[in-house]
This record gives sequence, structure tokens and C-alpha cells, in this order.
Amino acid sequence: MIYVVGFGPGDRKRMTNEAEEAIASADVVVGYTGYTALMKPLFPDKDYLETGMRGEIARCEVVVDLAQEGKNVALICSGDAGIYGMAALLLEILDRRNKTEEIDVHIVAGVTAALAGAALLGAPLGHDLAFISLSDLLTPWEVIEKRLLAAGDADFCIALYNPSSKGRKDHLKKACDLLLTVKDKDTVCGIADRIGREGEQTRILSLSELGEAETDMQSVVLIGNSMTKRVGDRMVTERGYLNKYG
Repeated sequence: MIYVVGFGPGDRKRMTNEAEEAIASADVVVGYTGYTALMKPLFPDKDYLETGMRGEIARCEVVVDLAQEGKNVALICSGDAGIYGMAALLLEILDRRNKTEEIDVHIVAGVTAALAGAALLGAPLGHDLAFISLSDLLTPWEVIEKRLLAAGDADFCIALYNPSSKGRKDHLKKACDLLLTVKDKDTVCGIADRIGREGEQTRILSLSELGEAETDMQSVVLIGNSMTKRVGDRMVTERGYLNKYG
């Protein structure tokens, strides 16, 4: 049995019961080194196998090999296993190896960064939304630009994953400059950093300010739509109840 587990931001209180049970029942826990480091204090009695960044294919191959040996394996991901997680790749590897009928796979949903960050910031995702990663390791930047413009022009609330890194310091600035061609400069935006971990913080700022903000791979950026407003120290995106029924 393979469990592909989204464990949420990394703290136990945001981990679902299903995720906790899946990891607890596994013989081996497999994951990126940064993720296993978060799980080891919570599940210290488990055997762990880990790979570094960009070791995703090898990680999935190991998981399949272990499952073929009869072990219950938990392949762990932060956030949700299906949103920029390992679920799709694991299923692709099983298909490539013709093992889809032979090995049981259970995908465990988790609290993705956009939702956890939104809860910290208030209610910024109260209407239709789009998730977009600014990492161009697997997706060409030209495609990312098209998706940003389409989401901005359609007035979606937007959650930006992987806003910047050591090798992509200007990606958030480029994304904001692009969105400013289709969205108002005063659009309310928010950043949630290190959700559920030491140093957790939130910031609320305008779209014109967002491009200069410091972010990293542990940040999620939430960009409001035309109905998003600041209420005290929170972001709120109206659904329209008060306009229609209030």
C-alpha cells in the first residue's frame, strides 16, 4: 500500500486525522529532506528515506519498489498531495511501470498553503480563485505569464506559490508588473510566511507594493480581486451576500 500524504503546513494542529493515521500506519516514510525533518519530531519511531530537491522521480521509484516488497509506504508532501505535490508523479510512475492494478494507492488530502495562509490573513479567497506557481523549473515562464494575465483579467483571486527563490529573485516583481496591466494598483494583497513554523507572519499590502516585498519558497502570496478590501488587519473578499440580501 502506498499513501501519498499531504501533511499540511508542517505543524500537527493543521494535519488532518487521516494524514496522521496514514503516516502512523506506514512502515517507511519517504520524502524530501525538508519535509522529513518536519515529521521526525512528530513520528520519531518511523524509518525514513529522503532525497533532496529535484529528486522527485527517484523518490517515487523508491516508493514503488518498497510497496512491491510488501511494505506500507507513506510518500509525504507539505500542503496537499495533489496541489504541486507528489500524487500526480507517483501515479505516472506506476503507469509507466505497469503497476497501477498491482499496487493500492491512497491519496490523502492536506491543508494547502493558500488555504492555511488565507485563514491567517482573514478571508481573502471568498470567491472564485486561481492557483499559479511562479516556479519555471517545469513550466516555461511564457506559459506562467499567460496564466497570470488570464487570471488577472478575469478578476480571479490569485494564490501565488513559489513566489521567489535564490535563483528566481525577480519573479514576483515580474508577475506584479504584469498583473498591474490588468488590475488596479490598489488591489489588496497579502503574504503569509512560514505557516505553522517558527517565524510565521502575515503582511497586507497593495499590488503596487507587492512587487518589492521580500518573499521566499516558504511564502504564499494572495492577490485579491476587485471586491477584496482591508477590514482592520484582515483581507476580506466579498461574495456579494450583503449586496443582494443585506
